[in-house]
Amino acid sequence: MLFRRRDRLPMWKTFLGWLWPRSGLKRASQYLWHRIARLPGTPHSIAAGVAAGAAVSFTPFLGLHFLMGFAVAWLTRANLLASAIGTAVGNPWTFPFIFALTGQVGGLILGDTVATEFPAWNWEALLGDPVTYLSAFLPLVFPLLVGGIPVAIIVWVLFYFSFKGLLTGYHAARASRRLAKKKPQ
Repeated sequence: MLFRRRDRLPMWKTFLGWLWPRSGLKRASQYLWHRIARLPGTPHSIAAGVAAGAAVSFTPFLGLHFLMGFAVAWLTRANLLASAIGTAVGNPWTFPFIFALTGQVGGLILGDTVATEFPAWNWEALLGDPVTYLSAFLPLVFPLLVGGIPVAIIVWVLFYFSFKGLLTGYHAARASRRLAKKKPQ
């Protein structure tokens, strides 16, 4: 296979590479910025896509973030690939903080706290009566959802305007560099 390592890394080093990039977080974040900035489209569509992905990361529906990001991006006429990249805001490092924040906001809105005890996983109960079993998780998920909606709206606005400004400047600087390169001296 082309570009494969001659000597395979041990499993623990591969796992460690997933948790912490070998090149460092600064290099990984620079790479992600360049991937976002070089996406085809207007600064509006790219910024709205990143904002959509970041916003849906504040909902408690962990397995559906990509699909929800695509739906919000499609509704706002945003870049779908940018929304997929924007969902990286929600990751195993940030989810505890996200759920703590949305749980607190949901508790303030509902006047109640998030349930700290939830039912144990039981396949027999899930397969026997799924509606009753899944409704037992509602006291845990509902405050996160109620708190996640206003937080997601705020996150969308913050990400949209910050990325739109950054992308507008990046595209203008890139266009001026191209123009200067073409201009004979």
